[in-house]
Parts: sequence; C-alpha cells; structure tokens
Amino acid sequence: LPSPLVGEGGSRSETDEGAVSASETAEVEGESGVPLIRAASPPTFSHEGRSNPLRVVLDSRLRTPAKAKVASGNTLILTTAAPHAVGHAEVVPVAADGARPAIPAVLDALAARNIRSVLIEGGGRVAASFIQAGAVDAIEWFRAPILLGGEGRSCVASLALAKLADAPKFRRLGVEPVGDDLWERYARA
Repeated sequence: LPSPLVGEGGSRSETDEGAVSASETAEVEGESGVPLIRAASPPTFSHEGRSNPLRVVLDSRLRTPAKAKVASGNTLILTTAAPHAVGHAEVVPVAADGARPAIPAVLDALAARNIRSVLIEGGGRVAASFIQAGAVDAIEWFRAPILLGGEGRSCVASLALAKLADAPKFRRLGVEPVGDDLWERYARA
C-alpha cells in the first residue's frame, strides 16, 4: 500500500523492460478497479513498434473475460488451458508446472518475441515461482510505513526452503525515500 508518489518513482524502472507480467489474481482485481499493472512508459520507449511494454498475464485456466481491460491489444496471455480468443489479446499455451504455467516455458515464450527483460508485478505466488526458477536477477520494491500482519498479502509466497542456507540471496544496491515510503533495489548476490 505505497503512497501515490510511488508511481512516479516506480515508472523509472519500467522503461527498460520489454514486458510486464501479472498473475491471474491481479487481472481479476484489475477488473474491479485496482490497476493490473503499471504499463506506462515514456514515448521514447518502443519494443517492436509498441509504445508500452507488452503486458503478460499468466492465466492458467484462461478465465480472462473477453471484455476485460487487459484483453486489449499489446497483451500476451500465457495459459496451460486449451487456447481460445480473448478480446484482442494474443493467447499462447505453455507447458504446466502443476496447475500453473511453468516459468521456463513462460520465459521461452517471451524470448521467442525478443523479450529479454520482464518486470514482474503480481501476487506472491508469481514472484515465488520466478524466484524458485532462478529467473530473478533484481528486485525493486517499495516499502510503506504500515504494518498489516497476517491480514496483508504476502509479496513472496512460500519458497519451500528446507533450511535457511537455501534462501536466495540479494545485495542491496540502493534505498531512496519516496514520500514516506522507501524504494529499495537489490541484485542477485
């Protein structure tokens, strides 16, 4: 729950990303008025003729409604279900890892579109999946001065660690105040 100023700082990192990814949970929330992803980029950024990064939705059961805002053009929906048209979005089936899209298959689908960098915005399960797959090179997040406890959503779901030594390690690159919040940047150690 960062302050409104966070959008100003957060948009800086997006200009370098070829795609942004969000979970199906975020897509459902996006339809209820919560922004799905921050996909705005300066007009100087372009990837294959697009003025904004490609929006990527991981929708394992392909439940995205055809009239959803995210089903517009410039959206790639990766699913483990049988593909069917969803608005103007491109729908691509990928291999599954359990009931969810397998992260290596997701990365292969993006690489096939010359996407080499992804900003992951979504739920804790999506973040955990990319971390467990070893696909996270950097973390940028905003920390607000508010405590939610168990009522809040986890930013990273369970990593199924057997011991503390198995935890992924990152080194801090910087911390910058943005209003009352902190913008923290880390790189994989």
